[in-house]
Amino acid sequence: MLLEHDAKELLAASGIPIPSGLMVTLPDAASAPTLPPPWIVKAQVPVGGRGKSGGIRRVAAPDELRRVLSELSLMSIKGHRVRSCRIEEAVTGRECYLSFSLDAARGRLNILASAEGGVDIESSADSGALLSASALFAPQAALEATSELSAKLPASIGATIVTAAQALIDSFFEFEATLLEINPLFVRDGGSWTAGDVKLVIDDNALMRQPRFVALVHRRAEDYPEIALKLDHGFDFIELDPSGEIGLVTTGAGLSMQLVDELQSRGHRAFNFCDLRTGQLRGDPTRLIQVFRWIASGRSVRSVLINFFAGITDLGEIAHLLVAALKAVPELRVPVTARLIGNGYDEAIAVFAAAGQPLRVEPDLDKAIALAVAPLTGTRP
Repeated sequence: MLLEHDAKELLAASGIPIPSGLMVTLPDAASAPTLPPPWIVKAQVPVGGRGKSGGIRRVAAPDELRRVLSELSLMSIKGHRVRSCRIEEAVTGRECYLSFSLDAARGRLNILASAEGGVDIESSADSGALLSASALFAPQAALEATSELSAKLPASIGATIVTAAQALIDSFFEFEATLLEINPLFVRDGGSWTAGDVKLVIDDNALMRQPRFVALVHRRAEDYPEIALKLDHGFDFIELDPSGEIGLVTTGAGLSMQLVDELQSRGHRAFNFCDLRTGQLRGDPTRLIQVFRWIASGRSVRSVLINFFAGITDLGEIAHLLVAALKAVPELRVPVTARLIGNGYDEAIAVFAAAGQPLRVEPDLDKAIALAVAPLTGTRP
């Protein structure tokens, strides 16, 4: 999910009308923008619900602006510290709602539209004012479905919604997005419109085809640390909880998410998500070394759980890499449990035995989890 400022700048470059604005870094922002007041000040965090959390303020004067920026610099919204704000012109018009999202399970596009937008969009859904449609995942099909929805909206805004949809659908497919939400979409007399607030989520697997996004991530890696890491290292490692007790070394997003859920159901917190992609190790322990170092930096990590299900991958080869990686990261001074199953299991056991058993191996997932959480509970599985 892009920060709203970045999403708006990218959309503006594609011809989408947005309010004029700029981004300021906190707490250094001091001078008022050259835009005439009043201003809308928006905390830049990659989550929704900023308005209800106090992260969006209307400001009328420079003194008030400085006070508001100071207050926002001390805020966290849904776990994200506010480090920057977008200051933009206040625009007016009827507040509507329009969004497009990928339905990955069905390979279709979901469309939502309403003549009522803003922070209370949930109430529109409850009252039936939020209209929905499903379309083939193609620009023309999306536009036709939106046109059908707009016919159910008040005549004063229907045509404008279709005009906005045409431009937004083009951007959705151009950016290979999974979500593009405009709330509110300001509609004015005469048919003009402005994207008042933007939520844009892109498919990070499409980054190699999106040089603008790659340049953005490299330019501001501190705002997009997870994607920057993926671009630099070629795999996914996401710190889920700085106070997490168990570090995870896994291959496959599904296996990693399964472990996070399994640990949570037992009352324990995972430090990280990891999709190592063992097929790309190619005999080199560098990725494993980096993951162990990141986990070792977790101040609360007291155990490490590895989960590798080998199909084409050979566990014997993986075992050699694990031994080399553990030797290269002596700062990782916690018990390491490996749940290994699949091709080359017996060879892996022999490799660990020859290395002096640097970790505990258990093919059964429940038993492996019990071994991993034992240092946290004091039990003897």
